[in-house]
Amino acid sequence: MADDIDDLLDEVESKFCARSPRKAEKKSLKPTVKSKRVGDAELDSIIDDICGVPDALEKVDVNREPISRVVTSAQKKCFPIYLGSSTCARGLGTSTNKRSCDKLRCTDCDFKVVMFDDFEWHSSTDYLFLRNNVPDFKKLSGKLMRRKGCRAYACQCQCRSIQDLEDIKTDAGLKWVCGKH
Repeated sequence: MADDIDDLLDEVESKFCARSPRKAEKKSLKPTVKSKRVGDAELDSIIDDICGVPDALEKVDVNREPISRVVTSAQKKCFPIYLGSSTCARGLGTSTNKRSCDKLRCTDCDFKVVMFDDFEWHSSTDYLFLRNNVPDFKKLSGKLMRRKGCRAYACQCQCRSIQDLEDIKTDAGLKWVCGKH
């Protein structure tokens, strides 16, 4: 039975393979090195084209012109930037549509500004407390006091309690910017 299978494999290899490795094994006991066929080079080049690695970094033109992007509503920034109480509308603020910005980001600590409606900060709130607890409301609630109409803002380095709509420029210590809407 084993001889029948070997004969069948030899017949298949002789018809479908260019060189039968089974016959070569029978003829010589030396291991043979498989040579590349002519079609393999073409296949290799096609595979390289499909899965090719992009050009090296030194070939990329660094000084090319930036691609101009169409400005959509997702790329607009508030100007001027307003902070407001819990009664003020939030969103994209303009000089004609005064809304408190809800996408604030601090340039000092590079952290998103969190806000809590109807709360204000206790006067003992300090940098270390904010640094360790922002943005977790449960941890921050120890220094937050309920106050109707007030909004508490905080990043990891500063906090403010706001009762009316005000321009952010009025507080020179704040380094908060609009993070785009």
